[in-house]
Amino acid sequence: MEEILKIEHLSKKYDDFTVLEDINLTVKKGDVTVIVGPSGCGKSTLLRCINGLEEINEGRVLLDGEVINPGDRNATKSREKIGMVFQSYDLFPHLNVLENAILAPMKVQKRDKAEASEEALALLERVGLAARRDNYPRQLSGGQKQRVAIVRALMMHPEVLLFDEVTAALDPEMVREVLDVVLDLARQKRTMLIVTHEMSFARAIADRVLFLDGGNIIEDCPPDEFFVSPRTDRARKFLRTFEYESVDKA
Repeated sequence: MEEILKIEHLSKKYDDFTVLEDINLTVKKGDVTVIVGPSGCGKSTLLRCINGLEEINEGRVLLDGEVINPGDRNATKSREKIGMVFQSYDLFPHLNVLENAILAPMKVQKRDKAEASEEALALLERVGLAARRDNYPRQLSGGQKQRVAIVRALMMHPEVLLFDEVTAALDPEMVREVLDVVLDLARQKRTMLIVTHEMSFARAIADRVLFLDGGNIIEDCPPDEFFVSPRTDRARKFLRTFEYESVDKA
């Protein structure tokens, strides 16, 4: 498969604190890359650097061979090709579901309202929310808000989708609603990078798992290898935190 995204020697610091150090990564079109690791290891910062939301100190990010640089005049055009879905939804509270979905295509891409609305309704139907088109965010559950956020990202026709802990604030039933939508996108061969703490979901959806720790990629391998026989003691210790044993209460 063709290479779509490339990260070369990326480093990111906040003052004297190094968040990411010499990250090198190539992503092929249609692949689902899941990024896991302990809190504070740099997972979310990596996504934000890829999307140009964070300036990087060293290295570069290339999409289709073109450098994404937040300081570039063409940065906005490049970032249109990378959709990002956040943990916090970030829906506009004064706009209804349909208006939230079509705002960016109309404002940024200058698309016709009727054409954008038709596409948005088709996507809302796919994620089970067409009947909620006139509702406002305050009238939606967390899972429904997250599905609207995914539709909004898809409306920009991105080449790469980034998901940053999109289920972290949801209860178990709502988690399933959102993960089913992401699984459907994987079946469509969408190129995705997904940061998650949902290990069973990661194993089910990933073509490849990256394990980050201390701002470094510690492991990069297929999911079966990572979850069955991780190469490093650090990864084994991390995975053990998701295992629970029965407690004898007698």
